[in-house]
Amino acid sequence: MFSNIIDLPTKFGLFKCFAITEGNKEHLILFKGDIENKECLVRIHSECLTGDLFGSKKCDCGDQLDNAMKTISKESGILIYLRQEGRGIGLFNKIEAYKLQSEGLDTVQANIELGLPIDNRKYTVAIKAIEKLNPSKVKLITNNPDKLKALSDALSINVERIPSYSIQEELNKKYIETKYLKMNHIRRDT
Repeated sequence: MFSNIIDLPTKFGLFKCFAITEGNKEHLILFKGDIENKECLVRIHSECLTGDLFGSKKCDCGDQLDNAMKTISKESGILIYLRQEGRGIGLFNKIEAYKLQSEGLDTVQANIELGLPIDNRKYTVAIKAIEKLNPSKVKLITNNPDKLKALSDALSINVERIPSYSIQEELNKKYIETKYLKMNHIRRDT
């Protein structure tokens, strides 16, 4: 179910937004500019409370969100904020994984040690939101090949990848390298 569309002033400019429900989860869709039947940027961003809200240096999630918002605010596009914390494992399990990471495991090893999937995210809601806004082409801001494939397989329009940029620092270096080496993420410079 879709909510009404409203104006949402942000630090990145004025966006329009609506919510969409999926079971007991509520997701937020922000968009800017003329989208219908136009080529547009799209960022599908999975919630990362520690990175998005508190600026955690353990990941690059907050940087990716900010960069996507800045980029979309200059052009036009869609930001889909999915409530699937910790790659879909939830906040409690994410904190448990953080503990294992502090003991030397990487993010993939920590999830396996906890008996959790490495990546449990789904993109069905994102696909519904894109279909509702009806662009003619999607330029997906991502380094995640699974996300790119999910959209390419489901949408009847062309989906192109645009690299997602973030700041690699000492505290998130292992996290970012693990995404490249173990989750097949595309290096942002390729």
